[in-house]
Amino acid sequence: MIIWKDESITLFRSSLYETISSVIVTNDCVIVVDPCWLPHEIIEIKQYVEDVRQNRPLFLLFTHSDFDHIIGYGAFPEVKVIASQAFADKPSQEKERIIEEIKSFDDDYYITRDYRISYPEVDFPILDNEQSMQIGQTKLTFFQASGHNDDGLFTIIEPLGIFIAGDYFSDIEFPYIYFNSKEYEKTISLLDDILPKFNIQLLVTGHGNPTRDPAEMKNRQQASLSYIKKMREYVKENNESGSLSLIEGCKFPRNMKKFHKQNYSLLEKEQSR
Repeated sequence: MIIWKDESITLFRSSLYETISSVIVTNDCVIVVDPCWLPHEIIEIKQYVEDVRQNRPLFLLFTHSDFDHIIGYGAFPEVKVIASQAFADKPSQEKERIIEEIKSFDDDYYITRDYRISYPEVDFPILDNEQSMQIGQTKLTFFQASGHNDDGLFTIIEPLGIFIAGDYFSDIEFPYIYFNSKEYEKTISLLDDILPKFNIQLLVTGHGNPTRDPAEMKNRQQASLSYIKKMREYVKENNESGSLSLIEGCKFPRNMKKFHKQNYSLLEKEQSR
């Protein structure tokens, strides 16, 4: 599964949706981000964590509450969980819906797990932009990242310069907008503040490939902004078929078309309000 490894971070890529799970190791702690998907993949991540942890405290960081990103939570008992306040405060009905998505996925593919499926209990809820958390010499700075869904979180890990972005800035996905397109734009525009303020050495996205290149980070941001702007124009013109030109050349066109249509429907509802 390993697609990237240096002295500080190891990236594991699932066979499903090119989903990325991260393990960050500092002198002060080990941070596991969004462990997923399949049982053998989670076992591989867990074994790696056990090999590198030594006596360091272990944290789970969840970028958002989509079921694919929390599916491995139960495999890491007795750890401290970091997520947004909105993630922690999600209504019980919503939490149950997300858990049902995991169980439905497992039933669909006859998957058995050796841990209990449950919604993460958050020990460190993050409420504000630029809220920080200090673990020894390791500093985590957070930004609220709403838009893709309603409870996303950006995390900057210093002094390593690692930017954990969740389901934004992907090189294989156009914006998947489940919550609000204007919030999505605000979130990815945070890059304009983050890049000059923090010494970003690596951007890790939830699906696809990481990048060290600030120019590539900006290119991904601008591509997402352009997609949303043009989608609004197509929606205003009532031209759903024409909007398909925005996803020409996508790597997985049959599946991407489904998410694109969902975006179109969401933007229609936004414009009708």
